[in-house]
Amino acid sequence: MPTTENPYAGQGPVPLDIGGDVGALVVTMPEHRPDLDDLEVEIRPAGAVADHPHGHDHPHHHDHPHHHDHPHHHEHDGPHDHAQASPFPHVGVVPRPTPSGTVSCLVYPELLAGDYELYPVGTPGVTMTATVVGGEVTELDWPA
Repeated sequence: MPTTENPYAGQGPVPLDIGGDVGALVVTMPEHRPDLDDLEVEIRPAGAVADHPHGHDHPHHHDHPHHHDHPHHHEHDGPHDHAQASPFPHVGVVPRPTPSGTVSCLVYPELLAGDYELYPVGTPGVTMTATVVGGEVTELDWPA
C-alpha cells in the first residue's frame, strides 16, 4: 500500500543522540535567503572523499556504533535522486519554530567528535567547516 509523505515532517524538534564521543551540529541559515530553503547539505569528516570516507588512505577496522550503519538524516520532502549515492549523510534546510520565531537550519543530530566539511549536495566545493565536540551541541551560522 503506497504511503503519502507527511508535509510537516522534520519541522519540529529533533531528538539529539549525544554523549561520550558523540555530539550534534546545528547550522543556522541567514535570514532573508529564500534560495536556501530547499538546500540539502552533506557533511563529511575533514579531508575525506567518497573513495575514502574516513579521510584515510589505508584500510582500518573501527566500530563506531553512533556513526555508521544508521539511516541518513533525511529531512526533506521533495523528490530525491539516489543514483549518485554518497557514503556521507546529508540533511535539508528546515524552518523550525523557536521562542523567538521561525529559524531555518540544518540539524545533524549524531556525529562523532571531530572536524567536518559541509557542502551543498551535488557541488564540489566545501562551504564551511565545523568542529564537533562529544557530548555537546555545536552551533554555527551558514556563511551569508
